[in-house]
Amino acid sequence: MIIIVKNKDTLLIDDFKFKCSVGKKGFSKKKIEGDLTTPKGKYSLGDIYYRADRVQKPLSKIKSIPIRKNMGWCDDPNSKYYNKLIKIKRGLKIKYEKLYRKDHKYNFFILIKYNYKKPIKFKGSAIFLHLTKNYLPTKGCVTLCEKDFLILAKLINNKTKIKIG
Repeated sequence: MIIIVKNKDTLLIDDFKFKCSVGKKGFSKKKIEGDLTTPKGKYSLGDIYYRADRVQKPLSKIKSIPIRKNMGWCDDPNSKYYNKLIKIKRGLKIKYEKLYRKDHKYNFFILIKYNYKKPIKFKGSAIFLHLTKNYLPTKGCVTLCEKDFLILAKLINNKTKIKIG
C-alpha cells in the first residue's frame, strides 16, 4: 500500500481522498533544515505516536507509542542525535522539537522516515504526518484532520510507503 501526497492539499490512499497540507514553500528534492519545504520522494513510515492523556491508542497494524512529557525530536544538525527521538533532560544543550505539546498537532503523528537511517546534517529533520484543524501550511510536515488520520492509521501497515510530490 502507498500513501500519495499528490499536491499541496490532496492525499490519496486506497479509495480515500483526503484534504491535507504540506510545507509553506511546497515540495523540494533538495530539502534543507528550516526551508519550509516538504521533501519530495518515496519514504517508509515509522511508528505512530499518540497522547494517551488525550486520545485513545489508534487502531493500526503499526506499533503505537504513547508520548511522554520528556520526549523530543532532535532538530539540531550539530548533534549526534540529529533527526532522532530523544529524552529531554535538564541542561540539555541541543535544539529539539517538543513532542508533548499544548496544542493538538501531535495528539497523533507518524514519523516519515526522511533523512532518517543515516541522517545528513542540515538535510532536514522531524518530518511527520501529524494533525491539523485549519490546513495551514507547515514547516515541512504533512497534515491531516484527526478523523482522516484515524482512517489512514487503520489502512496502513509496516510495508506502507508515502510518496510525496
